[in-house]
Amino acid sequence: MILGIDLGGTNLCMGLVDNGIVVRTISVPSFSPSSCVEETLEYMSGHISSVMSSDIRRIGIGVPSVVDINQGIVYNAANIPSWEEVHLKEFLEDRFRIPVSVNNDANCYAMGAYGTYPAESKPEVLVTVTLGTGIGIGVVDHGRLVCGANCGAGELGYLPYKDSCLEDYCSRQFFDRHGVKPHEAYAAAQAGDIGSLRLFEEFGRHLGHALMVLMYAYDPSHIVFGGGIAKALPLFREAMEKYVRERYPFPGNFAKLQIDVRTENEIPIIGASLI
Repeated sequence: MILGIDLGGTNLCMGLVDNGIVVRTISVPSFSPSSCVEETLEYMSGHISSVMSSDIRRIGIGVPSVVDINQGIVYNAANIPSWEEVHLKEFLEDRFRIPVSVNNDANCYAMGAYGTYPAESKPEVLVTVTLGTGIGIGVVDHGRLVCGANCGAGELGYLPYKDSCLEDYCSRQFFDRHGVKPHEAYAAAQAGDIGSLRLFEEFGRHLGHALMVLMYAYDPSHIVFGGGIAKALPLFREAMEKYVRERYPFPGNFAKLQIDVRTENEIPIIGASLI
């Protein structure tokens, strides 16, 4: 049994994973932004203790940050102000006396999404794009997670774009710019609101640009969208693909690209168990 943990800005999600299957999940609110490092670590370890048993042989945890994967040190975690440098692996191994692996949350999602494909049809090169508060990108190349030298592979949301960066136009931040929450825009678009439908079309064009960047960088066989906004793919897919078809110089490659959606809550937990 492996304990997989997905640490987000809103929730701390834990799951007991047995041979790739989640047999139990627990979700609690994440840390208060005002909590100090010591308070956050005690809060996390307290909830881990509540599910810990002799059957659990390892812990895997995904965090919204760049990570020293070998040492398990977390740097400048998004939405956790006190986590500027946290020796998470060392702390948890000292506390629970079992091996601990730490990685970026987008990388964990990528490994979990890769695991959803049957053995006979695994992607050659999978790129995952989580559309949430920000944009998270993970890459799995022929079954191997691509992390880079500093766990920074895939941080393409910071690339300059228009007056800011890609992330500002390809995540919830795009909707914030327009003064609306994504789920509100989705509900209105589903009801036929013209303004909301046009908003998702514009979002699709921005995401089309991001898609081209991913194809230039990784030449994926598959792209998987995750996160809450991914559920709205039917509202922005046409505009996204039209943008790419009109600009991408290798139409044959784009025609072969398989685009999927995976929004199951268990995927990041399974991925964390695999790192």
